[in-house]
Amino acid sequence: MSDLTNIARPYAKAAFDYAVEQNALDAWLQMLVFAAEVAKDAQVQAYLRTHGTADKQADLFIQVCGEQLNEQGRNFVKVMAENHRLLALPEVLAAFVAHKAAYEKEITVEVTSATALTTAQQDKLIAALSQRLARKVKLNCSVNPEVVGGMLIKAGDMVIDGSVRGKLDRLATALQS
Repeated sequence: MSDLTNIARPYAKAAFDYAVEQNALDAWLQMLVFAAEVAKDAQVQAYLRTHGTADKQADLFIQVCGEQLNEQGRNFVKVMAENHRLLALPEVLAAFVAHKAAYEKEITVEVTSATALTTAQQDKLIAALSQRLARKVKLNCSVNPEVVGGMLIKAGDMVIDGSVRGKLDRLATALQS
């Protein structure tokens, strides 16, 4: 997978830069989401692996995608086909989404709590995290009774463990030292 990720990076950057230039981020995101799903299809993958000509690959891909791709999207697919990179489209999508989130100063924060958070609690948490991270925050909340109380917050590389389970584990480690 890391090979495809490295292959996908320049394509994602080029698509992102073009989308920003054309003020069409959402349109490009929709096209890439659809194209990535097509590239994940087993029959399409088999075809791409066995039919070596770039023109055939691009034609099939464009026919399958149909109206989901605009002219620039079709050109993007043709360039990727010429370089035999269509199988990397899911990774191109992932890198494009990361570029878009950074550009829009947006971050998705994973929150795990012992009980479901109320809307008021979520709003308060979003406000506090938005201020601390200087980004728009989207919460992805989950419930795990093993947390016991409090919450575990993961935002990128940052982890805030305010859970009772975490405090008990730290106390046990301190007592054993």
